[in-house]
Amino acid sequence: MKILVCIKQVPESNKVEVDPVTGVIKRDGAASKMNPYDLYALETAFRLRETTGGTVDVISMGPPQAQEVIREAFAMGADAGTLISDRAFGGADVLATSYTLAQGIKASGAYDLILCGKQTIDGDTAQVGAEIAEWLGVPSINNVCEIHDVTQDSITVSMDLPEEVEIAKVSLPCLLSVDKDIFMPRLPSFVRKMATKERPVTVLSLKDMKDQDPSHYGLNGSPTQVQRIFPPETDHEKEVWNGSGTMLADKMYDKIVELKFI
Repeated sequence: MKILVCIKQVPESNKVEVDPVTGVIKRDGAASKMNPYDLYALETAFRLRETTGGTVDVISMGPPQAQEVIREAFAMGADAGTLISDRAFGGADVLATSYTLAQGIKASGAYDLILCGKQTIDGDTAQVGAEIAEWLGVPSINNVCEIHDVTQDSITVSMDLPEEVEIAKVSLPCLLSVDKDIFMPRLPSFVRKMATKERPVTVLSLKDMKDQDPSHYGLNGSPTQVQRIFPPETDHEKEVWNGSGTMLADKMYDKIVELKFI
C-alpha cells in the first residue's frame, strides 16, 4: 500500500507575531513543532505499513524551515518527503491551502491512502483534509478513531461522531482524517535521524504545479479574508476583575465594545 501523510509545522507557543498588514501569522524564524494531531496520522500510517507492506511518504506546505518536520518524520520512519513552498502560497485560507496541497499531491504521484490529522492547533478548522479529498475526487472520512480491516481495494474504520461511533467501509483510494489516541505515536529515533540526515526532500513550487495560475493560490485564491487575528493573552496580560455579578457583566460588555467585537 502506498500511503501519504499530510503534516504541518505549527507555532510551538502562543507567543506568535502577526503581520499587521496581511493579518496572518509570521512563520519565518518562529519556534515551531509538528502539529500534534499529525503524529497520530503518522503512527497510523506506520502501523498500516507494518501489516500491509508498502511505503509511507509525507507532504507539507510552508516556508523552507518546514523541512524540519519532514526530517522529524524521517526519524520516525517515513520513506520520502515533499515540501510545497513558494511565496505565492503564503496567506492561504483553508480553501486555497487544500487546493495547493491537492495540486502538490497530484504532482507527487498516485497514492492508495492519504492520512491527515483531525485538525491543526493553529487553525482548528478541521476542514483541510475533507477539502483535499474533494479536489482529488476521492472519498473521505473524518474523526477516524480505529482501523478494523484493510483489503486490496477497501478500508473499514470507526468514526467518532457526537452521539455515537459508526463503522464505515470505504473504497481505495481515499482520505482519512484521524482523531487523537487512535494509536500512541512513536518517538523519533536518533539512529534513524542520523541515517536519513542526507536524504533529499523534494521541494515543489508554483512552476511544478499543473495549475500555474497564481490567482488560485495564497491570498489571491482565498475567498475568506482575515479581519483581525491576535495571539491569546498570557497570564501576565490577564485582567483581574472584582465586584458583583452586575458590575462584572457591565465590565465584560465594555471590554467587548472596546475590542470592537460588536
